[in-house]
Amino acid sequence: MRPKQWSKNLILFAALIFSQNLLNLSLISEVGTAFIIFCLLSGSVYILNDLIDLHQDRTHPQKSLRPLASGRLKPSTAIIIGIILVTISLLNAFWLNTNFGWVALGYLILQIAYSTILKHIVILDVLAVSFGFVLRAIAGGEVIGVPISSWLLVCTILLALFLALGKRRHELLLLENNAIHHRKTLYEYSPDLLDQMISVATASTVVAYALYTMSADTIKKFHTDNLKYTIPFVLYGIFRYLYLIHQRGEGGSPERILLNDKPLICNIVLYLITIWFFIYS
Repeated sequence: MRPKQWSKNLILFAALIFSQNLLNLSLISEVGTAFIIFCLLSGSVYILNDLIDLHQDRTHPQKSLRPLASGRLKPSTAIIIGIILVTISLLNAFWLNTNFGWVALGYLILQIAYSTILKHIVILDVLAVSFGFVLRAIAGGEVIGVPISSWLLVCTILLALFLALGKRRHELLLLENNAIHHRKTLYEYSPDLLDQMISVATASTVVAYALYTMSADTIKKFHTDNLKYTIPFVLYGIFRYLYLIHQRGEGGSPERILLNDKPLICNIVLYLITIWFFIYS
């Protein structure tokens, strides 16, 4: 179920933070429940993905250590657990909020499509991963009944695309000649192509966020134009991540980097503190 990757579901809290409801205990509870539901739902998707990729994972130096690939977990047991998790997740999602339930179902359908079809189609594979993050962001807004900003969706998909491309680059360089045996789409990519796509995603993310902080709607909503002073944190975070990809050979596990790289953690904490000061003070 990859609990270390559940940190991706923290994007559900974005709508809560930027709608200025972070002090509302009732809404915090609802988003917290939604976060747990998405953790269980994404856990079931990871089980499905490992079942489908069972033979390919056995050729991967890191993924071969997973329970199914290593033989420590029987496929039949994994299937039963996956079905139970999906049932519990969706029932609780619709019970919590109908609109949230539909988004959760849409996320599940997208992930099934990705695991079975989309991850084998070049470019669509990374776009599908990005849309998964967008659906998480939308779910966070639906569960508390606040409108989703177009800026939030644009910044989310661009940042997720940046991370997904970095992961593909890491897989391609790590597996080298065995890349095609692990993931067919890796044959369609090259380090140069991925570097160019990462450059586009990087520039687009920074520009989109900068425009968001200085847009008339943002200034009107928060009654301040000081959000532009958070741009350096975004720049440092992206540049630090690029450094880790190119100089440290990381990028295969974005959530591991976000949880273990101290400079990046400090940057995120400072960013959140600054956002709190400008939005809530």
